[in-house]
Amino acid sequence: MIRIGCPWLLPVALFAAALGVCGEFASAADKPRLVVLTDIGGDPDDTQSLIRLLVHANEFDIEALIVSASGTPGELKKDIVQPNLIRSVVEAYGKVQPNLNLHAEGFPTADELLARIHSGNPHRGQMSIGEGHDTEGSRKIIELADRDDDRPLNITIWGGSTELAQALWRVRNDRSPDELKKFVARLRVYTISYQDDTGGWIAEQFPELFYIASVAPPGRDKREAAYRGMYLGGDERLTSREWLDEHVRRNHGPLGAMYPAQTWTAPNPHSALKEGDTPSWLYFLPVGLGHPDYPEWGGWGGRFVKVAGNRYGDSADAVDGTSDARASVWRWREAAQNEFQARMDWCAVPKEKANHPPTSDGVSTLAGVPTKIAVPPNATVDLHWKVEDPDGDEVRYRWFIYREAGTYTGQAELRSTEGNVTGLAKPIDLQDQTLHVICAATDTGTPPLTRYHRFILSAERK
Repeated sequence: MIRIGCPWLLPVALFAAALGVCGEFASAADKPRLVVLTDIGGDPDDTQSLIRLLVHANEFDIEALIVSASGTPGELKKDIVQPNLIRSVVEAYGKVQPNLNLHAEGFPTADELLARIHSGNPHRGQMSIGEGHDTEGSRKIIELADRDDDRPLNITIWGGSTELAQALWRVRNDRSPDELKKFVARLRVYTISYQDDTGGWIAEQFPELFYIASVAPPGRDKREAAYRGMYLGGDERLTSREWLDEHVRRNHGPLGAMYPAQTWTAPNPHSALKEGDTPSWLYFLPVGLGHPDYPEWGGWGGRFVKVAGNRYGDSADAVDGTSDARASVWRWREAAQNEFQARMDWCAVPKEKANHPPTSDGVSTLAGVPTKIAVPPNATVDLHWKVEDPDGDEVRYRWFIYREAGTYTGQAELRSTEGNVTGLAKPIDLQDQTLHVICAATDTGTPPLTRYHRFILSAERK
């Protein structure tokens, strides 16, 4: 029997020597870099996603908010960009940012964010790529990717991808093949669908680009894409107008009051939350579950499989009798909504009247650093993880096997799904496969908040 705990609960040198822990994972102290491309000004869900992002702004280095061609549809479509819409939301954020800082460190000031708003091309698509089409937004992407920073530049695309396409075109046009390769290697991209014809062009022209494209299968209902699990499937009471009015829009300050109550594609008259773009940055949010380098592991932003080159597409999760790509997002909805609810509380109440997430060694955002365990053939494993709660609340642990994230196809069960210690119920032989075990630690505050730890079991190498 192997007894294993979380690496930050053991002396690091001893843990690494015993298990050969890989060193490729980022430190929990490293905030993800984030660039947003948004076609704000069309479907109000871009404003919804922006408001949620801003109350999580302390978890990222938000380096650019780039306004692309407006998403206004059909006959009303206008060739405009509307940075004023982002500015108004950021200015409302500035009124609650001092209160947010009472609850957690690291929230940027409104002035810092206002300086990071940049405009893109008012026209979208391949016709806007090439000489003479550089924009403030495309230049900023190049500048940020060239910055001396070991962290990847994470680019989330909420609308058209014209600015990224132009940046890639410019670098390929002006630099050597080796320089282009280095530039592309610095980027990680998550696009919400292909909302103009540059999306497929990027995938074809730059196959080595780390590129997650959440897109419904060809010929299928576009609502089947993974990102739609933000508001479709699962417990849709958590996306209702009633939920939003109580926890976001009323009595939570000027930022919450700006949250739009209706979008174009609300599934029924009583639903208000869509936020179809939010999974793109939830993917990078460090809560200890997913890891941005490994789309196939799954997390709040969905789970993905490699399609071709370095491009990833939607993958199905089986949850509560349903198996589809949307389930890879909605299965985490309760925890994500509780997080949003708590942070909206932070906008309006003192620290002692709000809830705060569990921590490990004082770190509440754990960057997805897993514990890797080499298991001898036909052995069992003891697993344990323990966190603390900054508010003194009780913490409850839930363990489960995330079968889709691993490759093991045999039968595996845990001895217990509760408490901070568990293990495999029976010996298994992993051979060349992996088994992912997740521990979710949830406090008993209001609303209850969750952090995770992932254990990856693989065969011991002789």
